[in-house]
Amino acid sequence: MIFSSLTEPKFPNAAIGIESDSMTAVALSGGGRSYSVKQAATIPISPGVLVPSFTDINIVDRRAFTSALREVTESAGLLKQKRWSVTLPSSTARTAILSLDSEPASKQEADEVLDWKAEQSFGTSAAELRLARQKIEPDKDGRTRYFVTAVKLAVIDEYETQFEDLGWSAGLILPRTVGEANWLIDRKDDSDSLLISGTDDGFMALLLRGDEPAVVRSITCGPTEIEDEIYRLVMFYNDRFAGTSGRALSRLLVIGDKLIPATVQTITAEALGSNIRVLSADDVGLNLLATGLNFNDLAAPAGLATLGA
Repeated sequence: MIFSSLTEPKFPNAAIGIESDSMTAVALSGGGRSYSVKQAATIPISPGVLVPSFTDINIVDRRAFTSALREVTESAGLLKQKRWSVTLPSSTARTAILSLDSEPASKQEADEVLDWKAEQSFGTSAAELRLARQKIEPDKDGRTRYFVTAVKLAVIDEYETQFEDLGWSAGLILPRTVGEANWLIDRKDDSDSLLISGTDDGFMALLLRGDEPAVVRSITCGPTEIEDEIYRLVMFYNDRFAGTSGRALSRLLVIGDKLIPATVQTITAEALGSNIRVLSADDVGLNLLATGLNFNDLAAPAGLATLGA
Protein backbone atom coordinates (compact mmCIF):
# COMPACT_ATOMS: atom_id res chain seq x y z
CA MET A 1 0.00 0.00 0.00
CA ILE A 2 1.20 3.51 -0.79
CA PHE A 3 2.93 5.31 2.08
CA SER A 4 2.89 2.06 4.11
CA SER A 5 6.02 2.96 6.03
CA LEU A 6 4.51 6.37 6.77
CA THR A 7 1.19 5.06 8.01
CA GLU A 8 1.98 2.03 10.16
CA PRO A 9 1.03 0.99 12.77
CA LYS A 10 -2.73 1.42 12.67
CA PHE A 11 -3.97 4.79 13.85
CA PRO A 12 -7.28 6.13 15.16
CA ASN A 13 -10.26 6.83 12.93
CA ALA A 14 -10.20 10.49 13.97
CA ALA A 15 -8.10 13.24 12.43
CA ILE A 16 -7.48 16.97 12.56
CA GLY A 17 -6.88 18.96 9.38
CA ILE A 18 -5.03 22.23 9.88
CA GLU A 19 -4.92 25.06 7.33
CA SER A 20 -3.85 28.68 7.56
CA ASP A 21 -7.44 29.89 7.81
CA SER A 22 -9.42 26.91 9.08
CA MET A 23 -9.37 23.75 11.15
CA THR A 24 -11.35 20.53 10.69
CA ALA A 25 -11.97 17.60 13.03
CA VAL A 26 -13.48 14.38 11.71
CA ALA A 27 -14.18 10.80 12.81
CA LEU A 28 -15.22 8.11 10.34
CA SER A 29 -17.04 4.81 10.40
CA GLY A 30 -16.98 2.07 7.81
CA GLY A 31 -14.09 0.43 6.02
CA GLY A 32 -12.81 -0.97 2.77
CA ARG A 33 -13.87 1.56 0.17
CA SER A 34 -16.98 2.88 1.92
CA TYR A 35 -16.85 5.41 4.73
CA SER A 36 -19.37 7.62 6.50
CA VAL A 37 -18.78 10.67 8.65
CA LYS A 38 -19.65 9.94 12.28
CA GLN A 39 -18.72 13.35 13.62
CA ALA A 40 -17.12 16.39 12.02
CA ALA A 41 -16.82 20.14 12.16
CA THR A 42 -14.88 22.92 10.45
CA ILE A 43 -14.16 26.30 12.01
CA PRO A 44 -12.36 29.40 10.73
CA ILE A 45 -9.05 30.53 12.23
CA SER A 46 -8.50 34.24 12.72
CA PRO A 47 -5.91 35.81 10.39
CA GLY A 48 -2.40 35.84 11.82
CA VAL A 49 -2.91 33.01 14.30
CA LEU A 50 -1.19 30.48 12.03
CA VAL A 51 1.29 31.33 9.27
CA PRO A 52 2.33 28.03 7.67
CA SER A 53 6.00 27.89 6.68
CA PHE A 54 8.63 25.23 6.12
CA THR A 55 11.40 27.31 7.71
CA ASP A 56 9.84 29.83 10.10
CA ILE A 57 7.56 29.86 13.12
CA ASN A 58 4.07 28.60 12.23
CA ILE A 59 1.98 29.18 15.34
CA VAL A 60 2.10 32.92 15.97
CA ASP A 61 -0.65 33.06 18.61
CA ARG A 62 -0.38 29.90 20.71
CA ARG A 63 -3.34 30.72 22.94
CA ALA A 64 -5.67 31.33 19.98
CA PHE A 65 -4.41 28.17 18.26
CA THR A 66 -5.13 26.07 21.36
CA SER A 67 -8.56 27.67 21.62
CA ALA A 68 -9.27 26.73 18.00
CA LEU A 69 -8.27 23.10 18.64
CA ARG A 70 -10.66 22.94 21.58
CA GLU A 71 -13.45 24.65 19.65
CA VAL A 72 -13.28 22.40 16.60
CA THR A 73 -13.22 19.19 18.64
CA GLU A 74 -16.08 20.43 20.81
CA SER A 75 -18.11 21.40 17.72
CA ALA A 76 -17.50 17.93 16.29
CA GLY A 77 -18.44 16.22 19.56
CA LEU A 78 -14.92 14.83 19.89
CA LEU A 79 -13.68 16.51 23.05
CA LYS A 80 -12.97 13.14 24.67
CA GLN A 81 -10.86 11.96 21.74
CA LYS A 82 -7.19 11.82 22.76
CA ARG A 83 -5.56 9.92 19.88
CA TRP A 84 -5.36 11.75 16.57
CA SER A 85 -3.87 11.75 13.14
CA VAL A 86 -3.05 15.23 11.83
CA THR A 87 -2.60 16.82 8.42
CA LEU A 88 -0.50 19.97 8.19
CA PRO A 89 -0.74 22.80 5.64
CA SER A 90 1.08 22.14 2.38
CA SER A 91 3.61 24.92 2.93
CA THR A 92 4.60 23.53 6.35
CA ALA A 93 6.00 20.33 4.83
CA ARG A 94 7.86 19.43 1.67
CA THR A 95 7.54 16.33 -0.44
CA ALA A 96 9.78 14.87 -3.13
CA ILE A 97 10.71 11.71 -4.99
CA LEU A 98 14.42 11.04 -4.57
CA SER A 99 16.37 8.77 -6.93
CA LEU A 100 19.65 7.05 -6.07
CA ASP A 101 22.32 6.93 -8.77
CA SER A 102 23.46 3.49 -7.61
CA GLU A 103 22.28 0.85 -5.16
CA PRO A 104 23.83 1.44 -1.70
CA ALA A 105 25.95 -1.38 -0.28
CA SER A 106 24.31 -1.21 3.16
CA LYS A 107 21.39 0.33 5.04
CA GLN A 108 23.77 2.80 6.65
CA GLU A 109 25.03 3.92 3.26
CA ALA A 110 21.45 4.19 1.99
CA ASP A 111 20.52 6.38 4.98
CA GLU A 112 23.54 8.61 4.39
CA VAL A 113 22.82 8.99 0.69
CA LEU A 114 19.14 9.72 1.32
CA ASP A 115 20.01 12.30 3.96
CA TRP A 116 22.34 14.02 1.50
CA LYS A 117 19.72 13.90 -1.27
CA ALA A 118 17.10 15.29 1.13
CA GLU A 119 19.39 18.17 2.08
CA GLN A 120 19.89 19.02 -1.59
CA SER A 121 16.16 18.79 -2.33
CA PHE A 122 14.77 20.54 0.73
CA GLY A 123 17.59 23.04 1.34
CA THR A 124 17.97 22.12 5.02
CA SER A 125 20.35 19.89 6.96
CA ALA A 126 18.92 16.40 7.46
CA ALA A 127 19.71 16.74 11.17
CA GLU A 128 17.10 19.51 11.34
CA LEU A 129 14.39 17.51 9.58
CA ARG A 130 11.89 14.82 10.43
CA LEU A 131 12.04 12.65 7.32
CA ALA A 132 9.58 9.90 6.39
CA ARG A 133 10.60 7.63 3.52
CA GLN A 134 8.77 5.08 1.43
CA LYS A 135 10.62 3.00 -1.17
CA ILE A 136 8.72 2.95 -4.46
CA GLU A 137 9.15 1.37 -7.88
CA PRO A 138 12.46 2.10 -9.69
CA ASP A 139 12.42 4.65 -12.47
CA LYS A 140 12.61 3.69 -16.16
CA ASP A 141 16.40 3.43 -15.89
CA GLY A 142 16.17 1.07 -12.93
CA ARG A 143 17.31 3.56 -10.32
CA THR A 144 16.05 3.05 -6.77
CA ARG A 145 13.55 5.70 -5.70
CA TYR A 146 11.99 6.90 -2.46
CA PHE A 147 8.93 9.02 -1.75
CA VAL A 148 10.05 11.39 1.02
CA THR A 149 8.25 13.92 3.20
CA ALA A 150 10.08 16.44 5.36
CA VAL A 151 9.12 18.79 8.19
CA LYS A 152 11.61 20.82 10.19
CA LEU A 153 11.99 19.51 13.74
CA ALA A 154 11.52 23.00 15.17
CA VAL A 155 8.24 23.35 13.27
CA ILE A 156 6.84 19.93 14.14
CA ASP A 157 7.75 20.62 17.77
CA GLU A 158 5.45 23.66 17.72
CA TYR A 159 2.46 21.53 16.79
CA GLU A 160 3.34 18.58 19.02
CA THR A 161 3.74 20.88 22.02
CA GLN A 162 0.23 22.21 21.44
CA PHE A 163 -1.17 18.69 21.19
CA GLU A 164 0.66 17.54 24.33
CA ASP A 165 -0.67 20.53 26.27
CA LEU A 166 -4.17 19.23 25.48
CA GLY A 167 -3.25 15.71 26.54
CA TRP A 168 -3.40 14.43 22.97
CA SER A 169 -1.32 11.76 21.32
CA ALA A 170 -0.75 12.65 17.66
CA GLY A 171 0.93 9.55 16.32
CA LEU A 172 0.67 10.43 12.65
CA ILE A 173 1.44 13.93 11.38
CA LEU A 174 1.75 14.29 7.61
CA PRO A 175 1.36 16.88 4.84
CA ARG A 176 -2.12 17.58 3.62
CA THR A 177 -1.49 16.12 0.15
CA VAL A 178 -0.63 12.69 1.61
CA GLY A 179 -4.02 12.53 3.31
CA GLU A 180 -5.78 13.60 0.12
CA ALA A 181 -3.83 11.12 -2.01
CA ASN A 182 -5.08 8.23 0.12
CA TRP A 183 -8.45 8.58 -1.64
CA LEU A 184 -6.82 7.61 -4.93
CA ILE A 185 -5.33 4.36 -3.68
CA ASP A 186 -7.00 1.38 -5.30
CA ARG A 187 -5.08 -1.87 -5.57
CA LYS A 188 -7.62 -3.18 -8.07
CA ASP A 189 -6.92 -0.30 -10.46
CA ASP A 190 -3.33 0.13 -11.69
CA SER A 191 -4.13 3.04 -14.01
CA ASP A 192 -2.74 6.52 -13.48
CA SER A 193 -4.49 9.06 -11.27
CA LEU A 194 -3.72 12.70 -10.56
CA LEU A 195 -4.28 14.79 -7.45
CA ILE A 196 -4.37 18.56 -7.89
CA SER A 197 -4.52 20.28 -4.52
CA GLY A 198 -4.85 24.05 -4.20
CA THR A 199 -2.47 25.98 -1.94
CA ASP A 200 -2.27 29.60 -0.82
CA ASP A 201 0.20 30.36 -3.62
CA GLY A 202 -0.65 27.87 -6.38
CA PHE A 203 -1.18 24.13 -6.19
CA MET A 204 0.43 20.78 -5.45
CA ALA A 205 0.21 17.91 -7.94
CA LEU A 206 0.79 14.23 -7.21
CA LEU A 207 0.68 11.64 -9.97
CA LEU A 208 0.02 8.07 -8.87
CA ARG A 209 0.78 5.00 -10.96
CA GLY A 210 -1.43 2.36 -9.43
CA ASP A 211 -0.91 2.83 -5.71
CA GLU A 212 2.51 4.51 -5.83
CA PRO A 213 3.58 8.12 -6.41
CA ALA A 214 5.38 8.76 -9.70
CA VAL A 215 5.62 12.57 -9.87
CA VAL A 216 5.40 15.29 -7.23
CA ARG A 217 5.16 18.94 -8.24
CA SER A 218 4.75 22.11 -6.20
CA ILE A 219 3.62 24.93 -8.48
CA THR A 220 3.85 28.54 -7.31
CA CYS A 221 1.67 30.88 -9.36
CA GLY A 222 -1.00 33.54 -9.16
CA PRO A 223 -4.73 32.81 -9.48
CA THR A 224 -4.81 33.90 -13.13
CA GLU A 225 -1.95 31.52 -13.98
CA ILE A 226 -3.39 28.35 -12.47
CA GLU A 227 -5.22 27.16 -15.57
CA ASP A 228 -2.13 27.57 -17.77
CA GLU A 229 0.03 25.75 -15.21
CA ILE A 230 -2.42 22.85 -15.01
CA TYR A 231 -2.40 22.62 -18.81
CA ARG A 232 1.44 22.48 -18.79
CA LEU A 233 1.36 19.82 -16.09
CA VAL A 234 -1.03 17.59 -18.02
CA MET A 235 0.99 18.09 -21.22
CA PHE A 236 4.08 17.01 -19.30
CA TYR A 237 2.23 13.86 -18.27
CA ASN A 238 1.12 13.29 -21.88
CA ASP A 239 4.69 13.65 -23.18
CA ARG A 240 6.45 11.63 -20.49
CA PHE A 241 4.02 9.09 -19.09
CA ALA A 242 0.89 8.59 -21.19
CA GLY A 243 0.70 5.06 -22.55
CA THR A 244 3.89 3.81 -20.87
CA SER A 245 3.55 0.42 -19.22
CA GLY A 246 0.12 0.19 -20.84
CA ARG A 247 -1.30 2.76 -18.41
CA ALA A 248 -3.35 5.87 -18.97
CA LEU A 249 -4.67 8.69 -16.81
CA SER A 250 -8.16 7.67 -15.73
CA ARG A 251 -8.97 9.62 -12.57
CA LEU A 252 -8.60 13.18 -11.31
CA LEU A 253 -9.06 14.41 -7.76
CA VAL A 254 -9.31 18.19 -7.46
CA ILE A 255 -9.22 19.70 -3.96
CA GLY A 256 -9.33 23.38 -3.06
CA ASP A 257 -11.82 26.23 -2.98
CA LYS A 258 -9.92 28.12 -5.69
CA LEU A 259 -10.01 25.19 -8.12
CA ILE A 260 -13.10 24.45 -10.21
CA PRO A 261 -13.32 20.71 -11.03
CA ALA A 262 -15.25 21.30 -14.27
CA THR A 263 -12.57 23.73 -15.46
CA VAL A 264 -9.79 21.28 -14.61
CA GLN A 265 -11.66 18.57 -16.49
CA THR A 266 -11.95 20.80 -19.56
CA ILE A 267 -8.23 21.65 -19.43
CA THR A 268 -7.34 17.97 -19.15
CA ALA A 269 -9.58 17.05 -22.06
CA GLU A 270 -7.93 19.70 -24.24
CA ALA A 271 -4.43 18.50 -23.31
CA LEU A 272 -5.08 14.77 -23.65
CA GLY A 273 -7.81 14.69 -26.26
CA SER A 274 -10.07 12.63 -24.02
CA ASN A 275 -12.34 13.21 -21.04
CA ILE A 276 -10.96 12.22 -17.64
CA ARG A 277 -13.42 11.83 -14.78
CA VAL A 278 -13.06 14.21 -11.85
CA LEU A 279 -13.86 12.24 -8.71
CA SER A 280 -16.40 13.37 -6.13
CA ALA A 281 -16.57 12.35 -2.48
CA ASP A 282 -19.05 9.60 -3.43
CA ASP A 283 -16.69 8.33 -6.13
CA VAL A 284 -13.86 7.79 -3.64
CA GLY A 285 -16.14 6.17 -1.07
CA LEU A 286 -16.90 8.98 1.38
CA ASN A 287 -20.60 9.47 2.06
CA LEU A 288 -21.37 13.12 2.76
CA LEU A 289 -25.12 12.95 2.10
CA ALA A 290 -27.17 15.03 4.54
CA THR A 291 -24.04 16.18 6.39
CA GLY A 292 -23.76 19.59 4.75
CA LEU A 293 -19.99 19.20 4.90
CA ASN A 294 -17.46 20.31 2.28
CA PHE A 295 -15.17 17.66 0.77
CA ASN A 296 -12.48 20.33 0.29
CA ASP A 297 -12.29 20.68 4.07
CA LEU A 298 -12.57 16.98 4.87
CA ALA A 299 -10.46 15.35 2.16
CA ALA A 300 -7.07 15.55 3.90
CA PRO A 301 -7.95 14.65 7.51
CA ALA A 302 -10.59 12.10 6.46
CA GLY A 303 -8.01 10.53 4.16
CA LEU A 304 -5.82 9.82 7.19
CA ALA A 305 -8.80 8.79 9.31
CA THR A 306 -9.52 5.98 6.82
CA LEU A 307 -6.35 4.28 8.08
CA GLY A 308 -8.06 3.60 11.38
CA ALA A 309 -11.66 3.20 10.26
